[in-house]
Amino acid sequence: MKAVVHDRYGGPEVLRVEDVPTPAPAAGQVRVRVVATSVNLSDWECLRGSPAYARIGGLRAPARRTLGSDLAGVVDEVGDGVTRFRPGDEVYGDNLQLKGGFAEYAIAPASVLAHKPGQLSFAEASAVPQAGAIAWQGTAGAAAGRRILINGAGGGSGMFAIQLARRLGAQVTGVDNAGKLEFMRSAGADEVIDYRRDDFTRTADPYDLILDLVAHRSVFAYRRALARGGRYRCVGGSVPTLLRVLTAGWLVGHLTGRTIGVLAVREGPAQFEPLADLCASGQVRIAIDRTFALDQVPAALAHVGEGRALGKVVIDLT
Repeated sequence: MKAVVHDRYGGPEVLRVEDVPTPAPAAGQVRVRVVATSVNLSDWECLRGSPAYARIGGLRAPARRTLGSDLAGVVDEVGDGVTRFRPGDEVYGDNLQLKGGFAEYAIAPASVLAHKPGQLSFAEASAVPQAGAIAWQGTAGAAAGRRILINGAGGGSGMFAIQLARRLGAQVTGVDNAGKLEFMRSAGADEVIDYRRDDFTRTADPYDLILDLVAHRSVFAYRRALARGGRYRCVGGSVPTLLRVLTAGWLVGHLTGRTIGVLAVREGPAQFEPLADLCASGQVRIAIDRTFALDQVPAALAHVGEGRALGKVVIDLT
C-alpha cells in the first residue's frame, strides 16, 4: 500500500510517499481502508517535533512514521474480539495513539471508531472527531447572557466552537489573523478580533469563558481578560505557557475568583458523536477549506501549520 512517511522531524520536505506492507489488525483492532483523513494542528506539531510534548514516545525520531489521526473509511478486516464492526462498515474516528491516516490502509483500536452517519460524506466525517471533541468540551458552560472568547477560532476546532457556543445562546468573540475575520463571522461570531492589531486580554468588558487553542500569553493577561467567576481553558500552545497555566494559573485564579487551567480533552466516540449528529442533521456546519490528494500531504500540512486554513483541510484518497 502507499503511505506518506517520515523518519526524522522537520518540515514538509521530510515527507515522502512510499510503498509499505499492508498492516494486519491485532486483537481488538480494525483495519480501515482510508477514504478521507483530515489534518489537525497536532499532525503539524508531530511532524516538526515541536512543541516538546509532540516528541512523547519518540525523543530523537518520530514514534509513528505515518501521521494522520482523524480518519474515515471502510472496515477491511477485524482482529480477534472485535464484535462492533465487520468488513464493509463505514466508520470514522480519532486514531490519535496509532495515527496512520495518511495511507491507503490504517490500523485503529475498535474503541476509537464509530459508525459513520449516512448523511455525512467521508470527507465531512473525517473533519469531526478531534476538532469536534475539543470544541464540544471547550464550550461546556456557554449559555445565554455569557460572553465567550475563542482564540484561534478560524481553524477546525474554532469553527465548531463558535457554532456550539452560539447554539447555547452565548455572545461569541473570535480571535485569529486578519485573513480569517470574515470566515469567523460566517460561522456565527458576534465580534471578531485580529490578534496582530488588537490585544484581546485588554478588554473593557471581560469574558465569562475563554477557550484558547493557541496559548502563548502570561497567566496575568488571561486573568485580566476574565470576569470574576470566569473560566479560562487552553488546548495546545507553547510548553512554557502550558506549564505556567498548570502551576501559576491555578494559584492566580484561586486568589482572584477565576479558574485558569488546561483543558484535558477526553477521547473516544462519546466525545465527538453528539457533534456529528448535529452536523448530520444540518444544525452545525462543517467547513472544509481545501481538499488534497495523498501525494499532496506535505502541502496540506503546511497549509494548516502556517495558519492559512479556514476550517478543516482534508486528504481525499479517492
